[in-house]
Amino acid sequence: MSRFLDGRYAAMKPYVPGEQPQDKKYVKLNTNESPFPPSPAVLAALKGEEEKLNLYSDPTASVLVGAIAAHFDRIVKSKGGKGISEKQVFAGNGSDEVLAFVFQAFCGKGRGVATPSVGYGFYPVFCELLGIRYNPVPVKSDFSVGIRDYEGIKDNIVIANPNAQTGIYLPLSDIETLLSADKDRLVVVDEAYCDFGGESAVTLLDRYENLIVVQTMSKSRQLAGGRVGFALASEEITEDLNKMKYSFNPYNLNRLSIVAGAAAIADEEYFEKTSVAVANERERLKDSLGKLGFSCTPSLANFVLAGHPAIGGRELYLALKEKGVLVRFLSDAALSPYVRITVGSAEQCDALIEAIKQVFKEKGI
Repeated sequence: MSRFLDGRYAAMKPYVPGEQPQDKKYVKLNTNESPFPPSPAVLAALKGEEEKLNLYSDPTASVLVGAIAAHFDRIVKSKGGKGISEKQVFAGNGSDEVLAFVFQAFCGKGRGVATPSVGYGFYPVFCELLGIRYNPVPVKSDFSVGIRDYEGIKDNIVIANPNAQTGIYLPLSDIETLLSADKDRLVVVDEAYCDFGGESAVTLLDRYENLIVVQTMSKSRQLAGGRVGFALASEEITEDLNKMKYSFNPYNLNRLSIVAGAAAIADEEYFEKTSVAVANERERLKDSLGKLGFSCTPSLANFVLAGHPAIGGRELYLALKEKGVLVRFLSDAALSPYVRITVGSAEQCDALIEAIKQVFKEKGI
């Protein structure tokens, strides 16, 4: 730490991203990336765009915003809603940037952030960085979220749904309970993993102006390296978020990501095919782990949280890494008995199971 760093950041603990090793090839099941390549439509759309990199990208990201609005407009109208307009879409450099703008714009001055005590690790980091009160609400012993535990809380509520560490999904009826209980607080639903078995809260936007839905194209749209995220909210909230963006980085999305994101969300056939494949492989992985004595949370995400009574999370993580398989060990005390395993391809998951069997044999489990 240099002597020039502002003292308020001296004790701050930054978010620790999952390993991205460059030293050798691993079966990489630690950062919840898609096992599939981007849609062929994405690759086709990118052709020729690299020749325009001498020019700034469109600060409004209009091509991307239009494609997102069209996609969710169809979803909302199919449920009897009014639809989604382009003025209700905010695009950002990954959902992390979108969330950072949300925290900065709407929290502080006595309004903290209430969020499940087991959740996305970036939430407390944002709070510390921005000087926002962090209010972790304890989860139940099975890691599920108790909606009644949020009664009377005046802080804005931020919930990853499905949960970013457990994959546990809250039904929309629970989200609606949070929204209707206090319409003066925001409810931010972080739906990074929603496409693998959940239902988006976007259908509630017609009725609740205190709702912000945040999504990413890193998981179900195969664009983790493209950094494309977005929020869906009222026109007034989106206007506020754009004010934050234009005060920080107007060109927050590069032109390749704008084009790639628009093509990815328009290719609904590829999206459906790959999302269903991941969900099916998740259930097969749960079954395989169960046969080895693991317990798994009822994940509806593209990962499973798995624990075994005979070996701790860190020990299993290190043993698997030695065998060329990467999973995620989460050092949080509540999660330390577990490892979080990305749902990869069938071949990757088979390699994981075989590596676990070898570890168990060597350790006499």
